[in-house]
Amino acid sequence: MLRTSELQVKDVINIVDGKRLGWMRDIEVDLERGRVTAIIVPRPGGLFGWFSRSRDYVIPWENVFRIGEDVILVDLEDYAPVNQVR
Repeated sequence: MLRTSELQVKDVINIVDGKRLGWMRDIEVDLERGRVTAIIVPRPGGLFGWFSRSRDYVIPWENVFRIGEDVILVDLEDYAPVNQVR
């Protein structure tokens, strides 16, 4: 079992291009089904990334390829650096 705090210290890497996206800040949970639906990774820039949720990467759980000891690998084939990933 993993805790959210353990996930937040892992680098999130896109396996398509090897780009480091940052660290996971939060998760989305479907309370009715009791499952994680997405991970949230803040984009660089802004005032510490606090005030612009629309600039966050919202990565669907099905795009999480593997969670390793040090990294979270995600498969973002449709990675769009300017638009929100969804």
